[in-house]
Amino acid sequence: MDRLIDRPQLADFLRRARARVRPSDVGLADGPRRRTPGLRREEVAQLSGMSPDYYMRLEQARGPQPSTQLLGALARALKLTADERDHLYLLGGHRPPAAAPAGPEIAPAVRYLLDRLTDTPVQLVSDLGDLIAQNAAADRVFDPVCHVSGQRRNIVWAWFSSPVVHDLYSAEEWTDCGRALVADLRAAATRRGPDDPAATTLITQLLAHSPEFAALWTRHEVGTYRTRRIRLHEEEYAVETLLTPAEDQRLLLFTLVAPAPAPAPTPVPAPAPPLVTTTR
Repeated sequence: MDRLIDRPQLADFLRRARARVRPSDVGLADGPRRRTPGLRREEVAQLSGMSPDYYMRLEQARGPQPSTQLLGALARALKLTADERDHLYLLGGHRPPAAAPAGPEIAPAVRYLLDRLTDTPVQLVSDLGDLIAQNAAADRVFDPVCHVSGQRRNIVWAWFSSPVVHDLYSAEEWTDCGRALVADLRAAATRRGPDDPAATTLITQLLAHSPEFAALWTRHEVGTYRTRRIRLHEEEYAVETLLTPAEDQRLLLFTLVAPAPAPAPTPVPAPAPPLVTTTR
């Protein structure tokens, strides 16, 4: 359980969702003797595979906490949208199911953003660090650090395997960014689960290839790349991570940081006028 169940709100949502579903929507006859516009309680119970008494107690805000399997069955029985399903899970005290992965697909809105931002480097990366796409500004800034194809397609792999990448950063920044990349990869691999082939293959290859990665991996640090700053080609960039609706993609925006203005010179006080004396 991720949070406390909100029984009153769960009961209210179930009643209202039930009233919105027409019997014909789920293959039942409307019938002339129905007194309610939607489904009956016993019909929802039957469609979701639970006892009518259990479902009645849920609608009366006095039932036990439903399991994720039961909430999923209710979501299907009530024809809930993805947003409504997630709301149902949260009211029931559980984390909603993970969003469907996008994989290498680029949504039209994301492609439009990549094309429109001509002066700001933008990258679309997977949660494992695969570079899916980047705009022309990013091509100019990150060549030859990473590319959309070839061995440098994965940012984590390029970081720990390419001497070209290593030579572009100071020792301090190299250590900080390396730790952040490994912590982010650890978090992504955990979200995907131990049986995910892409995560398992990447981590196995990195452990075999890079002692530096292996040392950082054993620290078991976890974190998600969000806002940070990097210095590349003698210029400093502020990096903002924007999450897309899919859990396995995020947009990285690199904004050039203007150098701090030089302090104004301290004004030099004017010399005091000479003392004039008079004689009588």
